Amino acid sequence: MAPDSFRRLALRLPEASEGSHLGTTDFRVRGKIFATLGGGGVNGRAVVKLTAAQQEMFLHLDAQAFAPVSGAWGGKGWTWLHLRDAKEALVRDALLAAWRNVAPKRLAAQMDRGSGNE
Repeated sequence: MAPDSFRRLALRLPEASEGSHLGTTDFRVRGKIFATLGGGGVNGRAVVKLTAAQQEMFLHLDAQAFAPVSGAWGGKGWTWLHLRDAKEALVRDALLAAWRNVAPKRLAAQMDRGSGNE
């Protein structure tokens, strides 16, 4: 997957916006970061904010594309996504999970009812 495709998928989520934090592109919902994009050359890599259980599930589904971020961040669910090895359907699922982890409950509920812009 190309970094631009990752960006497009992230920005399709309701109220998602692109910003920057410490020189890295990030994606936020109402000010809270759910993913970052940067590094890794042309194929790039991203980071998604998952729970520990979600991280474990995605690692089980595709250990080539997903890996825990090192240190305490990885222990909290932050997960590397190696874009070159990633399948679009899993990236979409990981981004949605990360978005839900930080989105306000009412906004997530609106999306569940079909009022989101995905």
